[in-house]
Amino acid sequence: MARPRTPLLSRDRIVAAALALADAEGLDALSTRRLATELSVSGPSLYNHFATKDELLDAVVDTVMGEVDLSMFAAAGEPGGRRSGAGGPGGPEHRDWRVPLRDWARSYRAALAAHPNIVPVLAQGPGRRPNALRLADAVFGCLVDAGWPRGQATRIGALMRYFVTGSALASFAAGFPEDADLYAAEYPHLGEAHLLAEHRRSIDEGAFETGLEALLDGLELRYRRTVSPGSAPGRREG
Repeated sequence: MARPRTPLLSRDRIVAAALALADAEGLDALSTRRLATELSVSGPSLYNHFATKDELLDAVVDTVMGEVDLSMFAAAGEPGGRRSGAGGPGGPEHRDWRVPLRDWARSYRAALAAHPNIVPVLAQGPGRRPNALRLADAVFGCLVDAGWPRGQATRIGALMRYFVTGSALASFAAGFPEDADLYAAEYPHLGEAHLLAEHRRSIDEGAFETGLEALLDGLELRYRRTVSPGSAPGRREG
């Protein structure tokens, strides 16, 4: 029998099938046996590409991280991406950080919202995942290049990850039962809570945008206090 032109299995095909399974049924459904069935192959053949389930799961999570747009950080580093003004925070020697951080957070949330079942694994940290490490490097580099002290840049990166991953874990609006009688007697301020689920997307996205702008506003105030006119990008205090 002639050898097929393309292999029956590849890492990309396995990862794509694993991600589709996790999206549809959750991480608990992602087993070697189930994945082999989905791919119409024998279970042991998967181990030619991934030695363990954890290795496969890392690849699945990193594929999602690869969906996050990082181009805004490169643009912020170009001459046209620097803030206008003379001297001090916002002066020409400081790269913009707020706009790329906002755009990145939106792209990050969009990727997680498309694959909410992998969020618990992603929250553990980047590990050795190339796309996740590239993301962390881009965020940290943007902040340090803008003049943030390295310690604060680290904490801001963590803060943004907490905020974005938390926003993608579940829907606030969908958590209220669509039963008007439930609220009528004992929860008078929640008289219209049964209507929230109908507006799930607008409420959840609106809450994310409100929180994102509030975070950035607070960081802007801290930036103005922290980054003095004579500060050098990447200083270590703070």
